[in-house]
Amino acid sequence: MAERALIVGLGNPGPRYANTRHNAGFMVVDRLAERYGIAWRSEKGPSLLGWGQLEGCPAGLMKPLTYMNRSGAAVAEVVRYYRIPLERLLVVYDDIHLPPGRIRLRPGGSAGGHNGVEDIIRALGTTAFPRLRIGIGSNFERGRQADYVLSPFTREEWPLIDEALERACQAAVTFACEGIEAAMNRYNRVENSL
Repeated sequence: MAERALIVGLGNPGPRYANTRHNAGFMVVDRLAERYGIAWRSEKGPSLLGWGQLEGCPAGLMKPLTYMNRSGAAVAEVVRYYRIPLERLLVVYDDIHLPPGRIRLRPGGSAGGHNGVEDIIRALGTTAFPRLRIGIGSNFERGRQADYVLSPFTREEWPLIDEALERACQAAVTFACEGIEAAMNRYNRVENSL
């Protein structure tokens, strides 16, 4: 049996942000929780956690409730408390550098300009943890990035986003059961995108 994984979806708490581009990570872990009957609880620090099995593989789901750019302390607290090896941590988040409909897994690396990931890197003291990026595109005017990421997906984008969220869920399950390399081999290919 695979060692327990922790899948962290990044986003902002509250109904105001529920369906915004910046909450793509929350959308993935919410789908996983619903699909696999994992209940959210407030267990450790400012976050929601749920423990269960994804296709028979032990996994935790997490949503930091600290707002996106302050996710690091909450993630680090859970990783340390539950002794999650960093190679079993998967951080799921939105990425303006990928078009809507694309997903991309990486075993580590820089934050790529994502403040939530940057805060996690700072809190963990390393860039060596797997990530799953969900493309949200960059269809915004210069200086309007914050407005863009905090706005909902358009009707035209939604079919591609829905498909990307579904593939992201499948990739997260593969990660939990087989690890980052298997997930990358299976899901890092070009799909439909805008």
